[in-house]
Amino acid sequence: MGAQPFVTHASGEDAKSAFWTAVDAALFEYGHSGYSGSIAEKDSFVAIELPKGVNPEKEACRLINECDPRIDDKWGPAGMFNLSEGQFLFFGWASY
Repeated sequence: MGAQPFVTHASGEDAKSAFWTAVDAALFEYGHSGYSGSIAEKDSFVAIELPKGVNPEKEACRLINECDPRIDDKWGPAGMFNLSEGQFLFFGWASY
């Protein structure tokens, strides 16, 4: 099995609740059989500070493309940017 990148927006009271909301939505969309290539394959995330003035989606793609060690493992944590109050961006590699 391989891996593919994902980028997912999510809302919640905090990052943890937003993460699990995104995981649950992906499980509903892709099913529970695994290897979906989505955030459904993740069980944790790591907060990464988004540089000021940088587009969040482009920065997520840059980190994915440059194999940033914080998110470069399909079995490891997703990356997370705190976008604003209650808004988060999760990204990384997922098993596929």
